[in-house]
Amino acid sequence: MTSLQQQSNVHRTVLNNGIVVLVAENPTCDIVATRIFIRAGSCYENRQQAGLAHLLSAVLTKGCEGLSSLEIAEKVESVGASLGADSNADYFLLSLKTVTGDFPEILPLAARILRSPTFPEMEVELERRIALQDIRSQKEQPFSVAFQQLRGVMYQNHPYGTSVLGDETTMSSINRQDLVDYHQTYFRPDRVVISIAGRITTADATTLVETVFGDWQNPKESLPQLEFPTIRVEPQPVITPQQTQQSIVMLGYLGTSVHADDYPALKLLSTYLGNGLSSRLFVELREKRGLAYDVSAIYPTRQFPAPFVVYMGTAPENTDIAISGLRQEVDLLSTNPLEPEALQSSKNKILGHYALGKQTNAQIAQIYGWYEILGLGIEFDILFQQAIASVSAEDAIAVAMRYLGKPYISLVGQEEALNNTKMLL
Repeated sequence: MTSLQQQSNVHRTVLNNGIVVLVAENPTCDIVATRIFIRAGSCYENRQQAGLAHLLSAVLTKGCEGLSSLEIAEKVESVGASLGADSNADYFLLSLKTVTGDFPEILPLAARILRSPTFPEMEVELERRIALQDIRSQKEQPFSVAFQQLRGVMYQNHPYGTSVLGDETTMSSINRQDLVDYHQTYFRPDRVVISIAGRITTADATTLVETVFGDWQNPKESLPQLEFPTIRVEPQPVITPQQTQQSIVMLGYLGTSVHADDYPALKLLSTYLGNGLSSRLFVELREKRGLAYDVSAIYPTRQFPAPFVVYMGTAPENTDIAISGLRQEVDLLSTNPLEPEALQSSKNKILGHYALGKQTNAQIAQIYGWYEILGLGIEFDILFQQAIASVSAEDAIAVAMRYLGKPYISLVGQEEALNNTKMLL
């Protein structure tokens, strides 16, 4: 077992079986929050089984060795704790929170659920039906339709091109044995990060984790060799007519992964364009021109190159103007350097929101575990803030020129309005 303390006051320990344990002591609140990350998620599914990790997250807490779904719920609720599972493209997550005195009881329960789920057939079928309802519901939501078709054309056969829910065909085909096989393959100690924050000492937390998880051994079988397809940048429009009250206009650009040097500058540009009521898109396109019901920018933090997206909801008759307006604002980033005041304001927004995102024990456990599972290390907490503070106007314009050229365009709205935009595409 090896231990290390970083300047962020988070202690990092690696158990003999490969589990990484992070502990942030916070004695001010009698709560312990824990995030158990697993290197799994939808990126590790076969394309024919898209939605598998999501379904597993929905069923994981519905039964484990010796306990039914109801018995698990009773154990958690009897002490006022919370426990739940989730998955996304880059990782799988089991979250728990409890008062400090009940932590030694709840952590072993979480370990039992994580290591020995039973995946009852009735629960699998119930959660699959719920997932299928969610998939169908998304088809009726113009924003979801626009975003799904955008990432589909941007990422082609890469896992990022598919919803974490999969689609009706793939979700319908997943069975209990698929969940068992996926769990046996990827849920192993050398793929686990346990991040703990709260009123507990590093020594006590690490000792408890080692007691609960220390006998978990890695299987002899090696992990599957995953080969992710190259993401080809081939911008093109995608259009879905739908009887809606407004048009959804999205422009997409292939950005970088969180590991790339250009990530901080792209994060800053996304904030400048679309974060809040003072953002460039809101002021120029909604306040001054009255075009937008909703307008913003998205640039998520991802293991692989992430989509840089600007979008607007607008009246059908304004669809063509909305496309031109969004493109103009993005294109300006490659020709007009940000003014010093705008540059500093964007930095302040990012760093302010970042600080506010580390107020609770749950947030602290989340962010450090997330950095660790992405391979960034807990020192990224400091490095990210330094990188944002050091972005210059020259950096911003260079990155805009590099990534924000010709966009993918995704449109959803009334057929007549969309037909009138085709000359712009």
